[in-house]
Amino acid sequence: MKGNIIVAAVLIVAGILGLVYGQFSYTKETHETKLGPLELTIKDKQTVNVPVWVGAGSIVVGAGLLAFPLLKR
Repeated sequence: MKGNIIVAAVLIVAGILGLVYGQFSYTKETHETKLGPLELTIKDKQTVNVPVWVGAGSIVVGAGLLAFPLLKR
């Protein structure tokens, strides 16, 4: 029972964050080269767009997980 509540809360919070921010970025190291004492590293900044339907769906599924045990009684 408590596991469902934790999963539901995480889904709802993730859905709200997805709707508010709409995207997130992270840095990815793609190449690293060492030429003697010289080191070269290439870092790419990646951006991931979160569709509105994913955020809204996450909220609906989280709310369903919270409501399902109540309806089962």
